[in-house]
Amino acid sequence: MDRARDRASAAVSFFLFVLSISVDAAGPAPGTPLHSLAGSPHLVLPLVLSRANSTRRSPGSRRFLSRQLSANARMRLYDDLLTNGYYTTRLFIGSPPQKFALIVDSGSTVTYVPCSTCEQCGNHQDPRFQPDLSSTYEPVKCNVACTCDQDQKQCTYERQYAEMSSSTGVLGEDLISFGTESELKPQRATFGCENSETGDLFSQHADGIIGLGRGPLSLMDQLVEKGVIGDSFSLCYGGMDIGGGTMVLGEITPPTDMVFSRSDPVRSAYYNIELKGIYVDGRPLQIDSRVFDGRHGTVLDSGTTYAYLPEEAFLAFQDAILGKLQSLKQIPGPDPNYKDICFSGAGSDVSQLSNIFPKVDMVFGNGEKLTLSPENYLFRHSKVSGGYCLGVFQNGRDQTTLLGGIVVRNTLVTYDRQNERIGFWKTNCSELWERLHAGGAPSPAPSQSANSTIFDSPAPSPSVLPDQFKIGLIAFEMSLNITYADLLPHTMELAVLIANELGIDTNQVHLVNIMSEGNTTRLRWEIFPNGSSNYFSSSAATNIISRLTEHQVHLPENFGSYQLVGWNVEPPSRRTWWGKHAVAVIAGISLVILLSFSTFFVWHFWRQRKGFNAYRSVDAPVPEQELQPL
Repeated sequence: MDRARDRASAAVSFFLFVLSISVDAAGPAPGTPLHSLAGSPHLVLPLVLSRANSTRRSPGSRRFLSRQLSANARMRLYDDLLTNGYYTTRLFIGSPPQKFALIVDSGSTVTYVPCSTCEQCGNHQDPRFQPDLSSTYEPVKCNVACTCDQDQKQCTYERQYAEMSSSTGVLGEDLISFGTESELKPQRATFGCENSETGDLFSQHADGIIGLGRGPLSLMDQLVEKGVIGDSFSLCYGGMDIGGGTMVLGEITPPTDMVFSRSDPVRSAYYNIELKGIYVDGRPLQIDSRVFDGRHGTVLDSGTTYAYLPEEAFLAFQDAILGKLQSLKQIPGPDPNYKDICFSGAGSDVSQLSNIFPKVDMVFGNGEKLTLSPENYLFRHSKVSGGYCLGVFQNGRDQTTLLGGIVVRNTLVTYDRQNERIGFWKTNCSELWERLHAGGAPSPAPSQSANSTIFDSPAPSPSVLPDQFKIGLIAFEMSLNITYADLLPHTMELAVLIANELGIDTNQVHLVNIMSEGNTTRLRWEIFPNGSSNYFSSSAATNIISRLTEHQVHLPENFGSYQLVGWNVEPPSRRTWWGKHAVAVIAGISLVILLSFSTFFVWHFWRQRKGFNAYRSVDAPVPEQELQPL
């Protein structure tokens, strides 16, 4: 990947992050079925901003393995950031195995290689995959859970990326091998066989992509679902002058001094971390920590080359670095099309750069910090000996913080998906296996606070929610500039006003909590679907969320001003009819029993009173009494 490609991707968001079309569903192929494909959503939107101690999980979360696994796939990494812009590994598909050089991408959710039938594929490093030469290849047959080809015989996939490249093809299943250093035996897995490439995917030297993101077609998800590895993988990128590195699919025992940050799968489909601050030479950037929490938050992507910060953070970082390098001469960058920040006179010895360039620390939400050496934010000037350029750029107008491979050079990064955290350990990745022995299971995740909450700063409103997302409840919190005592008598009136402003019925709005905060009052509301419906339509949910987040709810002056504290959506309830109506049924039965007993006692009392007061004439005949024998 060249630098132009990486810059273009950052301007719109992420390199190799899926922008729009994701045909993930694939039916069961002969052999091993994919249990989680049918009915799964194709696109995940970050609808919820969750705090670090939130214990809520995504509705699509897979099962977690309870047993400890020692098997893993240890694989070498090749290439480097400066020359290629990416790292690749070698994957072998079919029987006999056919070798491919695939870009390691934690932001992609499918693995694909060029197919022998491809009509629009570039010239890559290795020959195209030939299904006819593999005795174990099986096409994923067309079914109701996938998009089919024109002949309605085979499932297809399509990927479009932010830098305007794309890949389309068919889905197949075959044996995938991980090389001679792997403890993991070959496994059957579903992958994409490309029929068309565009953009940089067409021109790149690597054959394709190995997708390690979250999704049913991800190679990681498939191996975890089969139970052959633990739900974790690790990457270790080589340094500035070395390149290469190591990848491990499966669990490893983390070093005791590994630094962890929470990674929230509910917040975003991408691998995110909780970045709270950046220090340059021991001094923090004078910015609000919430700047790192915009849009998708802080995302770690192995398929991106450099680091990209929101404008406010980038300007502060740039000024802090320049303030420490006044002794160096600033020079133009190697590419006249970009205004790179470059310096000369630092020498060619990478090990001595820390004596010239300042130390940079990244502080996480749990207080732990990752120290970056100069090679983690600089790249060599390709035209000036001893020249270096800043590898951190402004992410256009995007508020996402994107950390690419440069930030984690010579750093073991463990994506501990089971415990929802990402670990960092500074090391020499070319000597990793001499310093670290693979195997075992990760240490337990940090304990979660019992006082967790689902609310945070208001999230941006979605432009439209896909139809496959079923929303059964919309909850939000608001703070009113009015005292608790003044507001309490008017809560019903407030509910009616909110319903009118949101364009819904009053019976859909429920006040679930109200509490005093001095001169203000905080309220939590829940909005339910209308009538007997179990979920909101896509347009209705989008309209409600947009009105809330865009401050379109207007209240009379007697309620004071208000502020939206946060909002959240939840899937439809999966309770059965009995689970939903059990209380009503039991209450009804109890009422019937109570009325029955009441009626019986009234009747019995009336009968006794009637018998006691009965009038009988003196001359009235009396029935004969039966004589009892002596």
